[in-house]
Amino acid sequence: MKSKKSLEKIDDFLIVGIGASAGGLEAFRDFFQALPDNSGMAFVLIQHLDPTHKSLLSELLSKYTKMKVSEVIDGTTVSPENIYVIPPNKEMAILNGKLHLLDAHKDRKQRRPIDYFFKSLAEDQKDRAVGIILSGTGTEGTLGLRNIKGEGGLTMVQDPDTAKFDGMPRSVVSANVADIILPVKVLSQQLVQYAHNRELNSFTIIEEIAYPKNELDKIYILLRNASKCNFSNYKTSTVVRRINKRMALHHISKLKDYLKYLQDKPLEVEALFNDLLIGVTSFFRDPEAFEALSEKAISNIISNKSSGDTIRIWVPGCSSGEEAYTIAILFDEAISAQKKDTRFQIFASDIDERAVNFARLGVYPESHNSQISKERLKRYFQVESNSFRIKKEIRDKVIFAVQNVISDPPFSKLDLISCRNLLIYINPPIQQKIFKIFNYALNPAGILFLGNSESLGESSNLFSTLDRKFKIFKSKAVKTVVSNEFDLDIIELPIKQKDQGPSLKVNHLNISLGEVTEKLLLAEYAPACAIINGKGDAVYFSGKIEKYLQPFQGKASLNITEIAREGLIVGLRSTIAKARKSKKEVESNNLLVKSNGKIQTLKLIIKPLKQFEPNENYLMIIFEDQIESVKENIPSKNETKNETKNETFTEILALEQELLSTKEFLQSTIEELEGSNQELKSSNEELQSSNEELQSTNEELETSKEELQSVNEEMITVNNELQVKNNELALSYGDMNNLLAATQIGTLFLDRELKIRRFTPSVVNIINIIPSDIGRPMMHLSLNIEYTTFLTDIQKVLEHLVPIQHVVNGIDNISYLVRTIPYLSSENVVDGVVITFVDITLEMANAAKEKESAIKYKELLKHTKSYIYKQDKNLKYIEYFDFGYGSLKDDIVGKSEREVIKVKAEADTLIKLKNKVLKSGIPLIKQIELTMNDRPSYFNLLIRPWLDKNQEIQGVACIASDISEYKIAEFKTKKLESNE
Repeated sequence: MKSKKSLEKIDDFLIVGIGASAGGLEAFRDFFQALPDNSGMAFVLIQHLDPTHKSLLSELLSKYTKMKVSEVIDGTTVSPENIYVIPPNKEMAILNGKLHLLDAHKDRKQRRPIDYFFKSLAEDQKDRAVGIILSGTGTEGTLGLRNIKGEGGLTMVQDPDTAKFDGMPRSVVSANVADIILPVKVLSQQLVQYAHNRELNSFTIIEEIAYPKNELDKIYILLRNASKCNFSNYKTSTVVRRINKRMALHHISKLKDYLKYLQDKPLEVEALFNDLLIGVTSFFRDPEAFEALSEKAISNIISNKSSGDTIRIWVPGCSSGEEAYTIAILFDEAISAQKKDTRFQIFASDIDERAVNFARLGVYPESHNSQISKERLKRYFQVESNSFRIKKEIRDKVIFAVQNVISDPPFSKLDLISCRNLLIYINPPIQQKIFKIFNYALNPAGILFLGNSESLGESSNLFSTLDRKFKIFKSKAVKTVVSNEFDLDIIELPIKQKDQGPSLKVNHLNISLGEVTEKLLLAEYAPACAIINGKGDAVYFSGKIEKYLQPFQGKASLNITEIAREGLIVGLRSTIAKARKSKKEVESNNLLVKSNGKIQTLKLIIKPLKQFEPNENYLMIIFEDQIESVKENIPSKNETKNETKNETFTEILALEQELLSTKEFLQSTIEELEGSNQELKSSNEELQSSNEELQSTNEELETSKEELQSVNEEMITVNNELQVKNNELALSYGDMNNLLAATQIGTLFLDRELKIRRFTPSVVNIINIIPSDIGRPMMHLSLNIEYTTFLTDIQKVLEHLVPIQHVVNGIDNISYLVRTIPYLSSENVVDGVVITFVDITLEMANAAKEKESAIKYKELLKHTKSYIYKQDKNLKYIEYFDFGYGSLKDDIVGKSEREVIKVKAEADTLIKLKNKVLKSGIPLIKQIELTMNDRPSYFNLLIRPWLDKNQEIQGVACIASDISEYKIAEFKTKKLESNE
């Protein structure tokens, strides 16, 4: 079946919120090391940070992933394959895919950065949100994950057994809001697999649903068989989103395969059922709505009640109970304000048995109290370690029950029904049915309170509007037709029976004939006895006890004084009191007991059983007959007179005995009560005084504890970051030491006062220094080098910040290049000097050899009167040496031939010759005449091509030897020869 509209393909990337506290840095590192860099997801990290300390988290995490890690700037648009880190002293939210920063709450106890971001992530990204809780103390993150799970997002938590600090993970696990519980590195793999499989082409929905209806109906059947809940009444879009999520978790792409998986795995049916139950709630959720309810509804309900009346409230879909307790607090406040003798009873129901059991406990993580004022927290809650508990006076006002609001009988004669954010998940026809049930269950003018996103729809004829904005309605007296699926009677909750005392265990053993005989004799001839516990309840009987004890009709009881026969009660009670007070064996004689038409004189013996569980205060009561019983049968005519006389005497004797026992018991009781009353009065006064002091101290300690816990988490985070940074610095320090040792460069660090801060091992050969000299002034040490201006040069560097270097000689003919430069701190402030000593003995020797060679070369050029130079392809001079200087002449280098040779004809001749060599690549020798110092000079010019390593011509290399003297001598010789 296909939708009229095209199916929407889920191609938006997941945004993963990760919350952590103490121990979070290590968990972050393991998570991202196991995560591929091309996951296609965006990650937002929220950690408890010290507001006064710069976070190093971005810098440290960048070493473990190739994804870009950056601290969030207000207004940042979230992009895939990026990691965003919350800055210190900020809270963060997301809206339309952009991250927004807000100033953190001034009160540390009110800061909930993880829950705050997770809630906004759930509202903004819906089922594209992923929430992960890693190592940390406290309970934060649980409430935020509940919001993400409620919107169909994925919730994950680190296995508490693998977390460095397990407070936050255990809180999530105990609240049953985690889809996946695994070690950190496995969490990464599961997340990648989930992201890969969440796009299910065969089962994707938009506004108009397209789904394989046959398979979906079968899933409804499996759920109904397991939970007795018909989810076909729920909106299909809601159900499909939850099924999509479960399929992605199990890497299943087709609905028919998931159906088979459900049939094979009954636990998966339960998991799907739990996922479908939306349990997003909190105390005073939407505070303005509850304020309007209190002002416009609750006050009127109470004022219309008479003294002694009971107000009845129903909260269907109560989830974990926060809403029910919120309404209980509002009613208690309103009744106190009106000072009326009115009681109220709240019935809270939900289909989720786990949520109901959790609500009954009335204990919530501390992160759930963000919307509760300090006054209410103090008045109605008892703060415990990492949690807070509803006080008994409010807890007793709420009765929780497992109930299906659609099919089970409702509560009736109600003054208020609060059903918020339940109907939005149910189909409209079923909504109309529920509204009819609510109208029936409410008293005339009873109040219906709905969620902000809910409306009456077609049932507006059943209710009038009190507050349209906050969805408060009043029931109309309309005769409604209600389905026959259930009887509309008030639900009576089962009452748990009190414990009836310990049961006796019988061991079936092989018993010999002698043992049987012994037991029969004891039963027949031994006195009757009973054993009672500290409460007075009988736990064991022996012998013919029925003569003295007899159970009565009605509710069963084993209390010894309640089942005692007539005449024995007072004496028995008095004797037991004496035995308990003295803790010794006590006897009472001449007690009269009436049994089976006879009056029997009785002796009671009561013994404490100290050897048998002394903490239980067991007593043994032994009943012994003292005289023969007197018959009360109808006398004969001859015996009437005597029998009547004896009977009257016996009755008087019994009454006197009972009166005497009663007097003794009352006197003993009065004395005990007077003594106890005086002691209790004194103790009460002391306890009241101590209680006030302890309460004040406890409040101060709780406040200090919470602040210290918050500071401790932040300090642990900072410490972890600094520890990682310290390890990196230690590694860098070791690298630098090894580098300096390998280069054998002596290095000396001095502070601004010229005190020794640090030095390398090579310095000990230059300065007489040992490790204990660190901190000593430099002027106290002697040098092994010839450097008289050493301290003066250091002072100059400190004053002018200009480096100074000198070549000095040391012992054993070693030469050093001493360089002194300013020492700059991390803040770029001069904080001393750094002095390096480089051994340049070999370099100095090589320099001397080069100098000697240069002198010889200069002499050679001088004697040969030769010029050596190189020119490029453009005949620009590159290098030039002559016999006058033997070195490069800067005034010629870079100039062309015509710039150097002033006579144009001579320059043209040289250019022509050199271009010929450049073109042919063949060396050329030519005698030329040049005008030098206004006189003709003659040169023997050798021109060679200048080749690179690839044998390509790059220019020419020339040697011009001055042969002017030879020409002059030759001219003179020719002249002499001609004269001859």
